[in-house]
Amino acid sequence: MALSELTPRAPAPRMVPVHTVPQSLVVQLTELIARWHVPVDQLLAGSGVTAGLLEDPLGRVDVDAMSYLLERARHLTGEPGLGYYLGLQKRVSIYGYLGFAAGSAASLRDALGIALRFAPVFSTAIGIELREEGGIASLCLVEHADLGRARDIVLISLLFGLDTIGRSLTGREPAGPAPMAMDFSFPEPDYQPRFKHLVPRARFAQPFTRVAFDAASLDQPVVSADRTALQLARALCERALDDIDPDAGLVDRVRGQVWSDTQGFRSLQHVAERLGVSPRTLKRRLAARDLSFSELLERVRRERALMLLRWPMSIDQVAERLEYSTASTFVRAFHRWTGTTPAVYRRASRRT
Repeated sequence: MALSELTPRAPAPRMVPVHTVPQSLVVQLTELIARWHVPVDQLLAGSGVTAGLLEDPLGRVDVDAMSYLLERARHLTGEPGLGYYLGLQKRVSIYGYLGFAAGSAASLRDALGIALRFAPVFSTAIGIELREEGGIASLCLVEHADLGRARDIVLISLLFGLDTIGRSLTGREPAGPAPMAMDFSFPEPDYQPRFKHLVPRARFAQPFTRVAFDAASLDQPVVSADRTALQLARALCERALDDIDPDAGLVDRVRGQVWSDTQGFRSLQHVAERLGVSPRTLKRRLAARDLSFSELLERVRRERALMLLRWPMSIDQVAERLEYSTASTFVRAFHRWTGTTPAVYRRASRRT
């Protein structure tokens, strides 16, 4: 079984939401393809996106239309590795209020906390999770929308862009001895050898799409920190989040609270307390999205299993970390999730 088949992508809900992105992403794309002398009207042809929309600072574009534009840009420029070019020119201002807030935070950890809290203000198509394990921090992308044939462009540009923005916020290289690494959940593209020098430690067909770095980097100060500006930016983000949906990003927030490095898996009661709601209210709000707390707990447990099986620990130790009473119980659960056993998956991951 291919590792890519085990990628923990969010299942499609019964009522598919309309995911959008800010027009600033289209503007960024038009600026990039100008290097290949591709006119804007040629890019927009057939997309349903008008040049007038690009002049509206509050305009938004459907994710399907954005995916079409990215794939069309790849065709018109003849550059298959467009995602790396987009990632290299990422700047925090592209993210509007969210970028303003992150750039005003005191530390990289605080900036990421803001990004995780208000990510739906930018788009509900992809969620971001911060995980820490064994001194390594990982920013993981969780796909909530079908990105189509432009999936590699989107994920590479986002992951590479996160690294670019992180360096610009702190004004320095990541701290600590561990070099930055990137994992992608799609197979290695044919164009990757041309860009290997940008991310020497890039791996493909992995169970997660993530950028991993030394956790010590999280404590680096942000060079543009401004407490007053942060208060204003957070208020604008809160207002924008309410305009979208007060529960936008609820699933990602719950997922982020389900596991703690010090406390392990948290109960519904504990997660509800941390989110400032009653367990009954949390269950009702999740049910409105055709989800239950137990389903989310199962997803997080599965994702952690896929990650821990890549660490030098025994199956018994992995089962214990995942709070299973016995290793055999964990093996049965893993087979139910993936159709294979932990040992077979581990051997396949090592070959990759």
